[in-house]
Amino acid sequence: MNDLIRKAVSDLTSSRYAVALTGAGISVESGIPPFRGKGGLWEKIDPMEYAHIEALNRNPEAVWRVLIQDMKTTLDTAQPNDGHLGLAALEKMGILKTIITQNVDGLHQKAGSQNTIEFHGSFAWMRCMRCGKRIETSRLQIHDIPPRCECSGIWRPECVFFGEEIPPQCLMDSKHAAMRCDVMLVVGTSAEVQPAAYMPVIAKHRGATIIEINPEKTTLTHGISDYIIQGKAGEVLKAIVEAIEK
Repeated sequence: MNDLIRKAVSDLTSSRYAVALTGAGISVESGIPPFRGKGGLWEKIDPMEYAHIEALNRNPEAVWRVLIQDMKTTLDTAQPNDGHLGLAALEKMGILKTIITQNVDGLHQKAGSQNTIEFHGSFAWMRCMRCGKRIETSRLQIHDIPPRCECSGIWRPECVFFGEEIPPQCLMDSKHAAMRCDVMLVVGTSAEVQPAAYMPVIAKHRGATIIEINPEKTTLTHGISDYIIQGKAGEVLKAIVEAIEK
């Protein structure tokens, strides 16, 4: 791994515009379970029954009890790990320009990252489904399920539910970042969920070096990634940052 760490350090420090694409794998180390894959949330509940916008509109109480309430409890106490902190450090150094994240946990911002594109929205904020008022999720007090705004409208997280579109500006900004970058870090994601999965492909076709950081090989490993550093996101990114700082 040491040789690959050194290679990543060389690629990053010589880059003009480095971008990161992150997925659930970077937040697992903060105690946040993934949605997909082994041990993921969708193994326990049917996403079409509890994570679809029609389900929220039809039966908000059930969606809150089964899905949203537990997520709020988990995210209220979750803290950034060395993976999030490592990317924030790379941004502070001026190396990393943008993070495109598929995560909705807000941990990149908690870690200090300033330029983050939240592809699937954010669970860090709630919005009233009637009047549109917003409140930080951590400040929302739950006395009844579902919790209601002063206008009696129901609060919902600002993340993208199944059946909703990716925010157009997020999609446009992500494509621009992927087209502009000369190095892309792909961290904690198998990059199988579209359209986020297409960002490394765009970057590759524009000549960027794709550095994959994942515990296991993925569909990107052969054909898209230039190389993979196998390991936990926190351990690998901490090693990269420490090597740059020396």
